[in-house]
Amino acid sequence: MEEKKKELDNISTQQIKIVTDKPPPAAVAVEATATATTPVPRPPAYTVTPPENEELSCWNPRSMFRPPDRGEDYTILQALFSIDMLILFFATICGVGGTLTAIDNLGQIGSSLGYPKKSISTFVSLVSIWNYLGRVVGGFLSEHFLKKYKFPRPLMLTLTLIVSCIGHVLIAFNVPNGLYVASVIIGFCFGAQWPLLFAIISELFGLKYYSTLYNFGSVASPIGLYVLNVRVTGHLYDREAEKQLRALGRSRRPGEELDCNGVECFKLAFIIITAVTVFGAIVSLLLVIRTRKFYKSDIYKKFRQEEKTAEAEMAAASAAGTANADAQTSK
Repeated sequence: MEEKKKELDNISTQQIKIVTDKPPPAAVAVEATATATTPVPRPPAYTVTPPENEELSCWNPRSMFRPPDRGEDYTILQALFSIDMLILFFATICGVGGTLTAIDNLGQIGSSLGYPKKSISTFVSLVSIWNYLGRVVGGFLSEHFLKKYKFPRPLMLTLTLIVSCIGHVLIAFNVPNGLYVASVIIGFCFGAQWPLLFAIISELFGLKYYSTLYNFGSVASPIGLYVLNVRVTGHLYDREAEKQLRALGRSRRPGEELDCNGVECFKLAFIIITAVTVFGAIVSLLLVIRTRKFYKSDIYKKFRQEEKTAEAEMAAASAAGTANADAQTSK
C-alpha cells in the first residue's frame, strides 16, 4: 500500500510540474510578435446614400438639363428648357398667330375686298362655328389615328398648319368668293390646333405639372398675334392706306383712322403669314422626327399599369376590411 501511495504522489508531482513549467522563450517571442502584428479590425465606414426615388422640386435648377424619358413627369424647368417644348412653342406661334391674325382682321379684310356687310357678318359666324368643329374633330381624329394607326399627333399638327395656308393664300390673292372658304378653313384650323397642342404637352411631359405647362403653351397665342398682327399686318395695312391717301393728294391728319381698299391692303401681309406658317410646319416636322419612336410605342401603358396597381390596392384593402369585420363578428 505504501508503494502505491508513493507512485500516485510521483504521478501528481509530474503533472504539476508539466503544467507549471514556463514555455520556451522562443515560443513566447513568436506569440508576442504575432499578437503585435495582427491588425485591429476597424468598423465599416458609414456612407449616406440618397433615396433612389427622391422627388425633385418643380423649380429645381440642378435637374432642368437632365430630363426624364418622354412620357414621364417632367418638372416645370425641365419641360420649359427642353428642345421638344421649344419646337412645339415656335410652331404654335407661327400657326396660331397666323390664323388669329386672319380672324381678328376679318371685318377689315371683307371691307377692303368689297364684300357687303351682310357677308362680313356671315364670315364671323362661319369662323365661330368652324372653330368649335375644329376643336372637336381635331381632337377626335388625332386620337382615332393615334390608337389605330400609331399616327403621331405632332404630324397631325403639321398637316393642320399646311391646310391653314390655303386660307391665307385665298385672302392674299382675293380669289372670287374665296373669303367664304377661307373663313371655314381658318376657323377650323385655328380650333384644331388647340387640342393637338395640349394633348402633345400632356403626352410628352406628363400630367404632374400639366396645369402650368398648359398655360405656357397658351402664351404662344398673344406672342404670335402681336408679331403677325401688329408688327406685320397692321404696319403694312397702314403703309398701303397712307399710299392711297397720298395718291388722292391728301395727308393724314392727327388721330385720323386710315381706310384701305383693294387687294393690296392685305396681300403682302398674308403672303408673309403664309411663309411663316409653312416655316412653322417645317419646324414641327422636327418634332415629328424626334418623337416618332415614342408615338410608335404604347404611350398609354404607364396609365394602364397605374390603374391595375390602384385596383389591386383597393381589392387588398377591401379584403382586409372584410376579414377584420368577420373576425370581430366571430368574437
